[in-house]
Amino acid sequence: MSDVDAGEGLKQTRTASVLSLLTSASTLICCALPALLVALGAGAALSSVIAAVPQLVWFSEHKDVVFGFATVMLLLSGAMQWRARSLPCPTDPALAARCASTRKSAAWVYLVAVSLYLIGGLFAFVMG
Repeated sequence: MSDVDAGEGLKQTRTASVLSLLTSASTLICCALPALLVALGAGAALSSVIAAVPQLVWFSEHKDVVFGFATVMLLLSGAMQWRARSLPCPTDPALAARCASTRKSAAWVYLVAVSLYLIGGLFAFVMG
């Protein structure tokens, strides 16, 4: 595999990790954030937010779709992370350092995405 192919594979992995982070954050909007605001006695603040942005209700009404899409994105990103772990880094020292850095940051973004997903799932399905 050439240096260009390895770099492209790592770039795709990073992109998938960021997309999985965004979809996992939607699980927080759907379930964890409203539950937290109500638990803290900030129900009025929640109703003000919903009055200002009524589209947020869609996330709560369709939490199965939100979690289904987040699950697919996390599985896709996880598979890409697994595949990218064995991709060779370029031989140029500067590019090799960037490759290692990208690999590490993509793994951390994926870990944060999985954590957000689990927190959202806890509030949506267990504590709901």
